[in-house]
Amino acid sequence: MNVLSSGAIDSLGVNARGPIIVAYLCFIAISLLWLLTNAANERESPESFYVAGRSLSPSLNGFAIAGENISVLALLGISGNIALFGYDAFSVAVDTLLAIGVLLFLAQRMRNSGRYTLGDLFSLRAAGPEARGAANLVTLAVTIPILMVQLHAAGVSTALLMGLSNVQSQIAFTVLMGIFVTGVASMGGLRGMTLMHVVKVVFALAVLIVIVSFSLNKFGWDPGRLLSTAVANSVTPEKYLSPGSWQYTKAFALDPVNVVSNHAVLILGTAMLPHLILRVNASRTGRTARRSVTIATVPLGVFFLLLIAAGFATAAVVGGKTVGAIDLFGPSLLVSLVSGVVSKGSVVSVALVTGIACAVFLAILTTVASMTFAAAVSLVRDAQVWSKFRRDPGAEVQVVRVVAAAVGATSVLLSAATYKYPLEFLYSFSLCVAASCIFPALVYTFFWSGFSRSGLLWSVYGGLLLSLILTVFSPIVSGMPFALFPESHFDWYPLQSPASISIPGAFLLGWLGSRRPTRSSKSEFRDIEYKALTGKEIGMRADS
Repeated sequence: MNVLSSGAIDSLGVNARGPIIVAYLCFIAISLLWLLTNAANERESPESFYVAGRSLSPSLNGFAIAGENISVLALLGISGNIALFGYDAFSVAVDTLLAIGVLLFLAQRMRNSGRYTLGDLFSLRAAGPEARGAANLVTLAVTIPILMVQLHAAGVSTALLMGLSNVQSQIAFTVLMGIFVTGVASMGGLRGMTLMHVVKVVFALAVLIVIVSFSLNKFGWDPGRLLSTAVANSVTPEKYLSPGSWQYTKAFALDPVNVVSNHAVLILGTAMLPHLILRVNASRTGRTARRSVTIATVPLGVFFLLLIAAGFATAAVVGGKTVGAIDLFGPSLLVSLVSGVVSKGSVVSVALVTGIACAVFLAILTTVASMTFAAAVSLVRDAQVWSKFRRDPGAEVQVVRVVAAAVGATSVLLSAATYKYPLEFLYSFSLCVAASCIFPALVYTFFWSGFSRSGLLWSVYGGLLLSLILTVFSPIVSGMPFALFPESHFDWYPLQSPASISIPGAFLLGWLGSRRPTRSSKSEFRDIEYKALTGKEIGMRADS
């Protein structure tokens, strides 16, 4: 990520920095008080800690699902990229909403299965430690890289909001925010983080509504005039509302395949992230799980609509050349927009930038904590450490807290150690692993009677291997200006995302590995299918 000066922040004057610091401290104090209170009142049963006792109402869980998708990368990155790249970045926001549709497709079956981690779901069709070991590996491959990118963005954003732009300050804030978020993940439990997600959704929507309202007011409440000005002030007016201006776009002979591959990895990968799977399984029943996901589309749709409007307003007010000089994953673009639509140094401008700071803080806190917590739950259960604590469930909860601290600490250290490198490719890799390893396995698990243990292992490990190899030799790692190694050229794989190969490859390997289905696998499928549809136990075998 490019490190920019803090000029956009300073344009508001030093008066903005005091309220930002006070707001940060208040949010930290309230968050700690809430989580400590929740931890003290939390029943020390694993199911209560992991999935809130499966007692969350559809509305509450629906808003929390929406909150799970409002990360600091979405809040800052999508709006910034829309301001600079127009249509291509706009399509990313649409893909996130389509991902909710994929989650809706599987939500009821996952909840009715009675399981809630990746290893639990894999073990429906593949008894034994091998399936859980594969789930552990996939969970780490998906979670750790995304956490590194999120923490990297968190360090940049927090430092800039404090008026600091040097690398040392950003590394320090990465570590500090990582330590705090790790503590939240270790203490909170899913119930404790649910309300924080709801607060984040409401707060982010309120801030964006105010910013977009001031932006529209500047253009006489005429959206057409705002959009035409955004096009005119963009770097490439003739391409701004057409595909092809995205920062990673390259001249490919297979460009249509490349576009489809990029969309597939965003839609399927976002839907299959472990913390979303855990969140869906906190619903009361399979039907309420579907209702929760359906409800989530409303606040999430409003959020992305406002984010798109803010992105176009930034292009119109700030201008394409200025946008291109600002870090797209930092808060300075939104702050620059505020500077352009509200009098500089006024009470309103200070309040808005403080609101942006609070929204950024909540996005960092809740999303990173949720991912860390879900990874810890999966690792403990899928390694079958939990079986050793059947007589003392409280001890299992303590182990999860320790593992959450370890996952968080590992992510913080890796993020700080790789700070000078562009890490965006890790996000793409994680989504590709989720799309290639989790989605095919779950589709086969719930919809194909012939799926077997060998098919699951072939599909999961094959999808992971294809994702890794093709990512390493793709243009997002070498040969492009924004690649990890821009001066090197070992990008023999021509597409930006491995999804066009890895996802069909995982399905094919799952089929090949299941060519010899056993009678027991077909019998188990009948029981699994019945429970996935009704939520009732009839003849299902006990989990290994």
